[in-house]
Amino acid sequence: MIPARSRKATDSRSKGLAKIHIAKKQLCLTDEAYQDILFNIAGVRSSKYLDEKGIKDVLQYLRECGFRPAHKSAKASGMHLPSTPDREPYLSKIGSLLTDLGKPWNYADAITRHAFGIDRVRWLKPEQLRKVMIMLLKNQRNLEKKEGNGNE
Repeated sequence: MIPARSRKATDSRSKGLAKIHIAKKQLCLTDEAYQDILFNIAGVRSSKYLDEKGIKDVLQYLRECGFRPAHKSAKASGMHLPSTPDREPYLSKIGSLLTDLGKPWNYADAITRHAFGIDRVRWLKPEQLRKVMIMLLKNQRNLEKKEGNGNE
């Protein structure tokens, strides 16, 4: 049996290495470029040789290069994955509306379940996405009207 302290360190290490590999994919790094980064930052050619400090330093560098880990609500909704070209404009607009409203992606999932009986907004067809976008726009306008009435 692994002691709790070592298990925690192993879990932390595994999560760090997973983030590094996600960043590699997100930044579209070639194997050669990835190995060069590991070597320049931590002096190793493979992530399996990274210690905790090396993992932290490599992740920091990858963040500086543009890596952005997905938010938990985006992961739960599947929104951290790239979309098809016909859905992308709608999903992008839905994302901005959710941000303006201060709502997570689960909010759009709830609208989707209520309106279409489908669990995730990500699974909708373009015409359904358009309807969700319109619902969010109406929600935003109603919110603006309420705020406008309170200020007069």
